[in-house]
Amino acid sequence: MVDNDITDYVEREIIPRYAAFDKAHREDHVRSVIEQSMKLAEKMPGVNQSMVYIIAAFHDLGLINGRENHHTESRKILEADDFVKLHFSPEEITIMGEAVEDHRASNKYVPRNTYGLIVAEADRFIDPDTIVRRTIQYGLSHYPGLDREGHYRRTLKHLTEKYGPDGYLKIWIPWSDNTTRLNELRKIITNQNHITQLFNRIFNEEINYKQHGKT
Repeated sequence: MVDNDITDYVEREIIPRYAAFDKAHREDHVRSVIEQSMKLAEKMPGVNQSMVYIIAAFHDLGLINGRENHHTESRKILEADDFVKLHFSPEEITIMGEAVEDHRASNKYVPRNTYGLIVAEADRFIDPDTIVRRTIQYGLSHYPGLDREGHYRRTLKHLTEKYGPDGYLKIWIPWSDNTTRLNELRKIITNQNHITQLFNRIFNEEINYKQHGKT
C-alpha cells in the first residue's frame, strides 16, 4: 500500500505539472503509467509500492527542460525534491533516481534495477489507438507544414522505427501485457489497409478537434 500522505502530495504537487507538457505527456499519461506500474508491482513480491508510485509520478517531469534529456532531468527533479527526501532514505532515492533515468524507450541498456524495469514497462503500455493518436498529435504540433500524406508517411515511419520487428522499443518484462499488444500492433503496421484506415480516422478526429474543438 502507498501512504496517503504520498498520494496526497503527488495529486496536489506533481500531477498538475503535467498540464504544461505536450498532449502525449499530460495528466492522462502519467496516471496511466502510475496505474500500470502499480499493477506490475503487485506481481513482484518485495517491491516497495510507495517507491514505485513516486517513480511513476516523477518519470516525465524533466520535460519542463525539453524532451532530449528529460529522463536525466526527471532524475534530478526527483532527487532534489524535499518531500521525497523526507520520506525515503538516500539509498532508496538513488534507486528511484536510477529507475526514472532508465525509463526512456530509446534506451538500449537494461534498466539498472527492478524499479526501472517496472516504470519502463509501464511507460511502454501499448494501445494502437493511443500510440497513433499521440504520433499524429506530435506531428501536427511540430510539423504544421506537412499535408495529410506527409503526416501519414511520418506516422508510419515513426511506428516502424519504434514498434516494428527491428524497432528500438524493448520489452523488459516478458510476461507483461505489452508482449501480446506489441505483436498486435506490428500486425496493424504491416497491414496497409488497416493502418491507413486507423490513421485516417484519428487524423480526421484531430483536425476536427483543432478546427471546432470537438471530435
